[in-house]
Formats: sequence, C-alpha cells, structure tokens
Amino acid sequence: MAGLTIAPGVTRVGWIGTGVMGTSMVGHLMTAGYSATVYTRSQSKAEGLISRGAKWASSPQAVAEQSDVIFSIVGFPSDVREVMLGASGALVGSKPGNVLVDMTTSEPSLAVEIDQAAREKGVHSVDAPVSGGDIGAKNAALSIMIGGDKDVVESLQPLFAAMGKTIIHQGGAGAGQHTKMANQILIATNMIGVCESLLYGYKAGLDLPTMLQSVGPGAAGSWSLSNLGPRMMNNNFDPGFFVEHFIKDMGIALAEARRMGLSLPGLALGEQLYLSVKAKGWGRNGTHALMLALSEMSGIDWRNRK
Repeated sequence: MAGLTIAPGVTRVGWIGTGVMGTSMVGHLMTAGYSATVYTRSQSKAEGLISRGAKWASSPQAVAEQSDVIFSIVGFPSDVREVMLGASGALVGSKPGNVLVDMTTSEPSLAVEIDQAAREKGVHSVDAPVSGGDIGAKNAALSIMIGGDKDVVESLQPLFAAMGKTIIHQGGAGAGQHTKMANQILIATNMIGVCESLLYGYKAGLDLPTMLQSVGPGAAGSWSLSNLGPRMMNNNFDPGFFVEHFIKDMGIALAEARRMGLSLPGLALGEQLYLSVKAKGWGRNGTHALMLALSEMSGIDWRNRK
C-alpha cells in the first residue's frame, strides 16, 4: 500500500481496548518490535502494557494522532461507533494514509459505514474480527476474518501474523463481520451439544475425562469440546469470551438473518438459552457457563456434583 511501510521499529501501532483479548494481542505486536500507543476506559487495565513501554493516550483521537495503524477491540457496536466515529474518535485523529482496523465483533453495516467515512478523509478501514478467545489471543493463534481493500489487507499481514495463525481476506468492507457471524452461529449450537453431551455422560455415570478421550478426536470433536469441556469439568467458568458479548453477537446475526429472509431456529434457541444464563447472573462468565443453566434445568447442581 503506497505511503505506509509496515515494519518493526518503523510502524507506529495504536491500540484501543485492553480487555481479556486486546491486552495479549497488542502485547504480541510489542514483542514483535512495534511501538504502541494505547487507550482503554480504565487506565489500570493498561498498566501492564505501559510498564512494558507502551505509551498512554487520553482518548481514541489521541491514539490515532500518534499512530500509523490504529486497532480497536471493544465490547459492543455502540462502543465501536464511539471510539471510531465519535467526537474524540480515532477517525478525527487520523491523517490521510492511516489505517483503522476494528477487530471487535460488530455489525457488518457499521463496518461499511466506517469504511465510507474513512474514505472521505483519505483513511483506510478494515474490519477484522477474530475467533479463538483468550487462549487464541494469548497464544497468538487467532483466526482473523478480514474485510476491506485487498491491497490494504495484504500490507497489514505482518501485523496480523503477530496475532493469529489463520488470516483470511473474505472480501470488501463488512465481509469480515459477516464471516464472524457465520462463526458465531456455529458456536451457538455446538455449545449446546457440548453441554448436553457432558450432562448425559455425567448422569450415565461415565468418567468425563475418559469419555472426552474417546469422543474428542472423532467426528464429534470441536474446539469448544476440547478447550471448554475441561473447563466445565473443573468448574472454571472464567471468561475467555463473555456471555453478554456472545448474546450481542447472536442478536446481530439474527438481525442480519431477518434482513436476508433466513430462518435460523438453532441460533434463535441458542440466544434464548444464553439470555437465561445472563438472567441468572452469569453474563460476565465465559460462554461455557451455559452448562450451569442447562444442568439446573435437569435438577443437577453442576458445581457440587460428586
């Protein structure tokens, strides 16, 4: 891409959002030799990065003013709109040739809107949501789904490669977000199956780790079963990805499905079950907290099972 060289020690990275995943992701870029300027709502969440040499900025605008490529990974579409298009947003602080990269799972239509607004200012925009949760972020093994101009995406490959293993350009603006919706649809119904399988095995008197050794490598295997199944067995429901954020994703996917005239009953069921998880107070737990709600339906106290 003309006007921007991506290289350690040359490219200045901006980062907005240092939560469960963002902290690890920008940390990998720093390890790769890129300077970083960071902003998050609670500065305390960025202290670890600051202690490693990251600069603190007081707003998304200030991040962009000191950066060449500005990444964001925040919570909800409203947050994306604020940090990218708001009065003190990254676009305000960007100059022609800068690149905005939103890695939040957000609305495809918002990705298109950001792209259009950026073009008017001579700024490039890419939507690049990720899958892999906290484990993928920590291990730099994320799947990155990318929408945007091909030449811009290709120029950003060194940065994406520092954070992920599967890096695929899906098409124009919004295509990355549509791909992430397809990903979330798969996860929603798969997670139901993982929980129900473990519940069945438990009630049948099986040793669950031994059961997992048989079913995990076969046709029934999945990332959720292999990575989150053991967490459920160990009563570890800490978030790799928040329930409340997953509900947001399913809502976006269902809205897009309605717009396209699609009937997705499995996704609709998943959303209803996860709404019950949130209603029980587990919205800030990981998505595998679905087990707590499903086990309760069967009269099983999962956390205190014998």
